[in-house]
Amino acid sequence: MVFTETGLSGAVIVDVERHTDERGFFARSWCTREFQERGLSPLVVQCNVSGNAVKGTLRGMHYQVAPHAEVKLVRCTKGAIYDVIVDLRESSPTFLRHVGVELTAENHRALYIPEGFAHGFMTLQDDSEVFYQMSAFYEPGAARGVRWNDPAFAITWPLPVTVISKRDQELPDFNPV
Repeated sequence: MVFTETGLSGAVIVDVERHTDERGFFARSWCTREFQERGLSPLVVQCNVSGNAVKGTLRGMHYQVAPHAEVKLVRCTKGAIYDVIVDLRESSPTFLRHVGVELTAENHRALYIPEGFAHGFMTLQDDSEVFYQMSAFYEPGAARGVRWNDPAFAITWPLPVTVISKRDQELPDFNPV
């Protein structure tokens, strides 16, 4: 695997290292040892899949608060998404900065998201699917979110929003406590 810093403290792009021959290719997409060697959490306690029917679907921006804060490894297994993370850690040198990464079924790229980041994505193709590996179990009482178009983040989304849940529409602007 190839690990590339994103410019946000602790957030990393993970690309597969393809080994090709006449059959196609083979690549490792997960290795506990490689994550540990880079100081990244290898703990996975839950995996989820998100199916999204329509291009322009927006989900986010979500996170869980301590003691249920979670690390996420996110990849697109079908179609394409624009994945966005925002650093909400007040003590971080990259506090309130964001980064967006295109994840597609073809590029097999993943985004490693540390604890303390809000996460969301927009589908770039119809019928896109997203696979999440998480370091903490979902805890409804710890679930939080911030508005996807909060001016404090100044995220430029690549498409107009075509589908968004009522819950995500009503998320508040970020307010550090």
